[in-house]
Amino acid sequence: MAEQAVTANEGWCWIPSWLPSWCPTSQVQLQAAEDRMLRCVDSTFSKKYVPISNGNRLWTLTFSSDHLKDKTPMVLLPGFGGGVGLWAQNLDALSQRRPVFALDLLGFGQSSRPLFSTDAQEAEEQFVESIEQWRAQVGLESMVVLGHNLGGYLAVSYSIKYPGRVKHIVLVEPWGFPERPNTVEADRPIPVWIKALGAMFSPFNPLAGLRLVGPLGPTLVQTLRPDFKRKFLSMFSDNTVSEYIYHLNVQTPSGETAFKNMTVPNGWAERPMLQRMDQLQPDIPITIIYGSRSSIDSNSGSTIKQMRPHSHVEIITIRGAGHYVYADQPEDFNHRVLQACDKVD
Repeated sequence: MAEQAVTANEGWCWIPSWLPSWCPTSQVQLQAAEDRMLRCVDSTFSKKYVPISNGNRLWTLTFSSDHLKDKTPMVLLPGFGGGVGLWAQNLDALSQRRPVFALDLLGFGQSSRPLFSTDAQEAEEQFVESIEQWRAQVGLESMVVLGHNLGGYLAVSYSIKYPGRVKHIVLVEPWGFPERPNTVEADRPIPVWIKALGAMFSPFNPLAGLRLVGPLGPTLVQTLRPDFKRKFLSMFSDNTVSEYIYHLNVQTPSGETAFKNMTVPNGWAERPMLQRMDQLQPDIPITIIYGSRSSIDSNSGSTIKQMRPHSHVEIITIRGAGHYVYADQPEDFNHRVLQACDKVD
């Protein structure tokens, strides 16, 4: 069954219609899990759906106080499979200097989960236009855009198309910048059984397995990703984080399908962003943040710096952090982000 057809029918991956009752989740449970994630945030904030085109809505947290209203706001774009709750350890600190808006990307979290184009470029444009429509609805003239993972890719894509709206880009462990190397097969032989599994699952979405195991899903997240619990230990001693991640990622696979259609085998971007960096206006400063323990290749940061010799490009490596830098070393991360954006009014 084609993924597009499944998503159009609000289906769940390739499993028949009996799966929704098989997966113990709902919009209400996702909302409750997010509320638990945010209960340790001390700052006052509002949360609402911001309407965009075609009846879609983007779920948004707003941190704004009167004495900061003239400062350029910071907009946080989460990565693949992420949501606003994962910024729980950053929101208080980042909102001390300027207004902060955290939103769930279209197709993820509590935002609408529409049908995306199966074409990589068109799907990317849908993401970018949703961010622009959101900006217009919220009434922001310009912003600092901070994106993690897929959010970093979209931050640059957005800034290429709408340069006048962006005063600074912060890329946190960005996905999708380098081209897929031609030497993957030769340099790193892939075991036959992995190739077979890859071939078997290639028609399906990256997180399909989570839906497939049904009631075992929450336990699976706790078992496969115990690190998420550790990342937030200062806030939660229970399974709050793994439950939130579970409910984020077993809803209708809308953004997930779009992401899959934007990739080529092994998770490389079909439209690598490094090929388009020359389209980004040179006066937009960029800060790129990597974790020292991450498996993401930080060479893209050096390449961007070389490609933009007359532009501000700062590369920051945070010691002891993996891919989820902002959760692994939140204090260091918050400090470095605030420092990097200090020059923005």
